[in-house]
Amino acid sequence: MEAWKHYQEANKDRFLEELLDLLRIPSVSARSEHKEDMIRCAEAVEAHLKKAGADVTKIYPTPGHPIVYGEKNVDPSKPTVLVYGHYDVQPPDPLELWHSGPFEPVIKDGKIYARGACDDKGQFFMHVKALEVMNNSGTLPCNIKFLIEGEEEVGSPNLATFVQQNKELLKADVILISDTSMLSMDTPSIDVGVRGLSYIEVEVTGPNRDLHSGVYGGAVANPITILAKMIASCHDENNHITIPGFYDDVVNATPEERAKMAKAPFDEAAYKQDLGVTELWGEKGYTTNERTGIRPTLELNGIWGGYTGEGAKTVLPSKAFAKISARLVPNQSSTKITEKLLNYFKSIAPAGVTVKAAEHHGGEPYMTPIDSKEYQAAAKAIHTTFGKEPIPVRGGGSIPICALFEKELGLKIVFMGFGLDSDNLHSPNEKYDLFNFYKGIETIPYFHQYYANK
Repeated sequence: MEAWKHYQEANKDRFLEELLDLLRIPSVSARSEHKEDMIRCAEAVEAHLKKAGADVTKIYPTPGHPIVYGEKNVDPSKPTVLVYGHYDVQPPDPLELWHSGPFEPVIKDGKIYARGACDDKGQFFMHVKALEVMNNSGTLPCNIKFLIEGEEEVGSPNLATFVQQNKELLKADVILISDTSMLSMDTPSIDVGVRGLSYIEVEVTGPNRDLHSGVYGGAVANPITILAKMIASCHDENNHITIPGFYDDVVNATPEERAKMAKAPFDEAAYKQDLGVTELWGEKGYTTNERTGIRPTLELNGIWGGYTGEGAKTVLPSKAFAKISARLVPNQSSTKITEKLLNYFKSIAPAGVTVKAAEHHGGEPYMTPIDSKEYQAAAKAIHTTFGKEPIPVRGGGSIPICALFEKELGLKIVFMGFGLDSDNLHSPNEKYDLFNFYKGIETIPYFHQYYANK
């Protein structure tokens, strides 16, 4: 057994308790009332990096939430791995659907239930603990830097400036990220790409005030009705996105790539059962895995307006709102797609209402070549601990800063995610398997070993 495995086994209970403490901090970056919680969480992350053996740690303030940095240097002649993660989490709403408190972690059936358990506290914390086990077992083969931010869930608005101003600080040979998923623990996989993101908000205004729906209904345009029609117009009968120019820059997957994707095991019946649906939905001509990996999408993330309180109130609302996001694939540009989305909703506004559309945030798609040194090191590490060769897949989510890292730092990224798509990311009852958590801590040292010895 490798030396670090002995250390991990002897300290696994403590590792778990430390993660649970981190999960108890409600580090919701999207809500201003959690500003102090964000600072408290950043301080906790820094303390854990120090405890793990980092030589240098520092919290960097930003106009938003702080960035935590750490480094452990063993030999300037050895390669340096930059680990990226985020300590901020999604809002926990709707609270009534949680089986337990979102920030009161519980372990049930071998799984940790809490907001951030998988995305991304549980996953970046594996790297902190991997540093500790390598450092304390004398097996650290390379230099490691950590960049743990607090704004990923709101589009990383201040990270670009930080990276641009601290290129020397962040100088490394590769970036390692665990913020993605595997197909399953029986079928390990590595994401070779993530989709980009374009996120907008639309506001439709009709009359200058809420109106009595009996007195004015049928005579004045209802903003909710108009907005619903506008949203419905975004897809045709084949669920193809109708926004002009949306697909112009899409790089279509080759038949060979689609054939490789088709080799990944997929149980459609189990997939539907897990989601509680009887039928799947998506762009005609593509499989479920293709729809969530190699194809761009447009989704309605939220819609509201009028009266939504208890009981009835017969109003014709003055305003209606929607949040809408597009997931992008190579070579789509979030800037171009955002412009197309904004222009589309403004251009189709009928007489009788006014439409405002504004950008929230965006990010670019990213691909990792499977013949790269970093990918091969990750694949070998996973093969070592799982006993199976990982399948390369394209992830459906977005990590907005990937393209930024390559542009500003000139580094390739390798994704080593240990979550599962069924871990309820961004949903009630987010979870993370204890097996995955410990398997990540066991596997990550092998990556550093194989990468350093390439």
